[in-house]
Amino acid sequence: MKIKNVTVFGSGVLGAQIAFHAAYHGYHVTLFDIKEELLEQAKLKFEQFKPMYQQDVNATLTDLDAAVSRVSFTADLAVSVKDADLTIEAIPESIQIKKDFYIKLSHLAPAKTIFCTNSSTLLPSQFADETGRPERFLALHFANYLWKNNVAEIMGHSGTDPEIFGEVVQFAKTIGMVTIPIYKEQPGYVMNSLLVPWLMAGLDLYRNGVADAEFIDKTWMKTLGADLGPMAMADLVGMATAYNVTKSYAELTGDEIWEKRRDFVKENFIDKNKLGIATGEGFYKYPNPAYQDTDFLK
Repeated sequence: MKIKNVTVFGSGVLGAQIAFHAAYHGYHVTLFDIKEELLEQAKLKFEQFKPMYQQDVNATLTDLDAAVSRVSFTADLAVSVKDADLTIEAIPESIQIKKDFYIKLSHLAPAKTIFCTNSSTLLPSQFADETGRPERFLALHFANYLWKNNVAEIMGHSGTDPEIFGEVVQFAKTIGMVTIPIYKEQPGYVMNSLLVPWLMAGLDLYRNGVADAEFIDKTWMKTLGADLGPMAMADLVGMATAYNVTKSYAELTGDEIWEKRRDFVKENFIDKNKLGIATGEGFYKYPNPAYQDTDFLK
């Protein structure tokens, strides 16, 4: 099947990026979210992406304007999926929210439609039955700033049709991704299996009072020559995502340490609206966080 029409569900951090990037590479894209105001915010994000694409991938303004013209916006789920060849779901990282969503979607999408989830911590098998087409369902996971951090992880479940798996790998290549096929279900895929322990190590040092956020980041950045430390990265990813990840792992593992992490993030960040860059404060204050100061590593 030739993929032409792509629908992205969720216009948050990654959803907006996926939609814009697929359109930039020539696909007709529909971006769905549950509220019109969220879609209006996505349109503003698109304008913010343009200079980044110009700087990072030498995109022309003509090509970027053409990309925006290929995106349709809707809060009507049935409309969003009526002619979709491929869908990519980037809604909140909650197993129940995803299950409920796929039950609705399964009754609306054409038989031809391939369903993909961008879930970063959940396994496709956890909600494959709810899709109504488990053989055409798998995970397609992107990194933040996907136009330059252009890795796409493709992970099926035991019921995924190998031919569909191959089609999604090929799609990812057509939008400029370095594809990482994953042969066995793994919470966190490859990327987050490496990233999450790093972020949690920073969080544990901070919540246990071992060191301040700036000193944790300075240690990492100075010793490894990295641009960001774990605390700055948590702000970039967003503390809402950090909370959802800790919550998911707490439910998945039943481990007390994940419950402590979850509760700490909720009490100190979520409840205080310190969601990272999005709200102007997380571990750092924005704009102009301390880690961007020229003297930060001195």
